[in-house]
Amino acid sequence: MSDALHASPSGQTTPVTPSIRHDWSLAEIEALFALPFNDLLFRAQQVHRAHFDANAVQVSTLLSIKTGACPEDCKYCPQSGHYTTGLGREKLLEIEKVVAQAKAAQEAGASRFCMGAAWRSPREKDLAVVLEMVSRVKALGLETCMTLGMVDGDQASRLAEAGLDYYNHNLDTSPEYYGEIITTRTYADRLETLANVREAGMKVCAGGILGMGEAPRDRAALLQQLARLEPHPESVPINMLVKVPGTPLEDVEDLDPIKFVRAIAVARILMPASHVRLSAGREQMNESTQALAFLAGANSIFYGDKLLTTGNPQATRDRALFDKLGLHPERRDTCHDDDRQQAALAGALAQQERQARSAALAYDATQA
Repeated sequence: MSDALHASPSGQTTPVTPSIRHDWSLAEIEALFALPFNDLLFRAQQVHRAHFDANAVQVSTLLSIKTGACPEDCKYCPQSGHYTTGLGREKLLEIEKVVAQAKAAQEAGASRFCMGAAWRSPREKDLAVVLEMVSRVKALGLETCMTLGMVDGDQASRLAEAGLDYYNHNLDTSPEYYGEIITTRTYADRLETLANVREAGMKVCAGGILGMGEAPRDRAALLQQLARLEPHPESVPINMLVKVPGTPLEDVEDLDPIKFVRAIAVARILMPASHVRLSAGREQMNESTQALAFLAGANSIFYGDKLLTTGNPQATRDRALFDKLGLHPERRDTCHDDDRQQAALAGALAQQERQARSAALAYDATQA
């Protein structure tokens, strides 16, 4: 097997770097899920250690830059305008407020700053403001990530030119179960956005949500879809459903934590070089479940009090857990060697162009 152990001259065993595959069959993936738990985690650890420092965790912070009143009908989402969840509608945040939040996140230890807007797709006047946000946050030396809904090729190219590193667009679930969760956009729409992002030269952040009432086969099929992407998504968020009152999934049965950890391990095996993010749902997870997820190959988290609109473990709790487990934040310069140079260049260009662009962007973004 590609991740079998080889003996070194000293007698120690080290894992062979696993090959990157895009042709995993559903039967192969289901067979991974069916492995004894210890065997599955051992195999995932071999793969993880072949590509990453097993004790380093990439840390991101997520900010909602436009909240609520989304026209999509995603059954898990409190921001959907189709459901009454008590979430107030908020306008697009002002640029300076976003930059201030990014600075605070950086000071708290984040290496990536993610910005999310509850849109089907961005309007032109909103995109102009978003492009400035990207430029300003990038100039701080942070990696930048956005999720704005569907984007076409031109929008993706403009985001890339502004300095956006990652674009998040989740597949959510399997193609077969997708229609039970969302009807206002198709699976093909999601794949098209990911293709536009990749063609524009940005990195892809794409994952899914577990615990939405899907069958085990759907979890395998979701990971198969992600592993088919060429190249694999650089970031793969695996979310546990956060059940929000007022959404159609508020009473769905809880997913067993061990089944969730199995999915983390399988994702690690299928996408060896990707950052697998232990994402939404950590607020409901105890330390033992999170520790098992890290052991299974999760090496990225969101850091802070909220994920868009739902709770997330506070930064002090995360630091305490890291200390207890001997984990440490991944240094950004270990992810991409040219990031510092790119950030410096982006900052210089942003400084030169800011005055020229400010007049065109001087409308009140909160009135969007």
